[in-house]
Amino acid sequence: MVMVELPGRSESVARHHDVIIVGGAVHGASAAYHIAAHPRFSGSVLLVEKDPTFQQAASALSAASIRQQFSSPVNIDMSLYGIEFLRAIGDTLSVENDRPFISLNEGGYLFLATAAGTATLTENHALQSSRGADIVLFNPAELAERFPYLVLDDIAAGAFGATGEGWFDGYGLMQALRKRARSLGVETASATVTEILTERGRATGVRFADGATATADAVIIAAGTGARELLEDIGVPLPVEARKRCIFTFACKEKLPGFPMLIDPSGVYCRPEGELFLCGSAPDEAHDPLATDFDVDHALFEDLIWPVLASRVPAFETIRQARSWAGHYDMNLFDHNAIVGRVPPFDNLFIANGFSGHGLQQAPAVGRGLAELAVDGAYQTLDLSPLGYERITHNRPLFEKNIV
Repeated sequence: MVMVELPGRSESVARHHDVIIVGGAVHGASAAYHIAAHPRFSGSVLLVEKDPTFQQAASALSAASIRQQFSSPVNIDMSLYGIEFLRAIGDTLSVENDRPFISLNEGGYLFLATAAGTATLTENHALQSSRGADIVLFNPAELAERFPYLVLDDIAAGAFGATGEGWFDGYGLMQALRKRARSLGVETASATVTEILTERGRATGVRFADGATATADAVIIAAGTGARELLEDIGVPLPVEARKRCIFTFACKEKLPGFPMLIDPSGVYCRPEGELFLCGSAPDEAHDPLATDFDVDHALFEDLIWPVLASRVPAFETIRQARSWAGHYDMNLFDHNAIVGRVPPFDNLFIANGFSGHGLQQAPAVGRGLAELAVDGAYQTLDLSPLGYERITHNRPLFEKNIV
């Protein structure tokens, strides 16, 4: 049975499910799909989302890109699975004759490095290549030949994703996962979960805002910036807070063929978006407070992003600004990496949270991993244990050099 989504109501939700997933955006939807598609699962799944419009969901507001240029093996491996999943999405997530299309563009990431950053770039490249990523290391002359529109006076090296890196329609991915999950029997409900029910070291279900409850054999929390309050209420601290990130788009008259997802040494990024360009940058830590609104910080573009881009790409000296928007990252303040897996001391409570801007590209691997934990009791393919909650308990941060 597939639920009809009734905003704000939970009366028609069945009272027991094998798995309840709180949060219906890309991670919850990926977990729902992978569980329902698991060959050894024959139970029921409920996917709960408080806002079926997803107007403020990170899945709908992010820059929606994928890369393997990380410095930790688990992040590289997750995105290697992710790109294969995205390439095959038309077949994997098709429903009857409807084949989803997410406009995947493998335009590549280009990380530029000054002399001070060359050793790190080279070290990262060696690790990425050893894991199977198709990353090319360029010297300045090679960069100038491949990307003649860039100013490279201060650049000593660049790393470019020849294949497997690029951008796509993140909202389309989320909706394709949801639609395929429903076709496999996943029930969906539009309701607000206010409490995780627990008893004797186990999660037993959830309570909705209207006071109704639903029980479950396993509960997955994929509620983005709303997860912290739910977990803290059951005694589990979560070092995740909402942080605002602004995205700006602009038009440029000059044609710049083969423009990549450019990552400047300053941290400013830019990539094509149809006939426009899309760009952004994280504010410095001193000006990155808890996000409480979705107002765009236009000064960030005027004072930081545009000057950097105009210096790096002379064609950007004359541009026409277009649409801009702001979204919220579920930022893991502990080490800026995702928190995935069991939530101790509850052996049947799982989490997918704290993605810090890497969530869309990691969603396929996270959904598969959560399905393996819920159905098989352990990871069967890619071991995501480096992202487990235990690293927080034991104060062992996962160090990732390539945070964008």
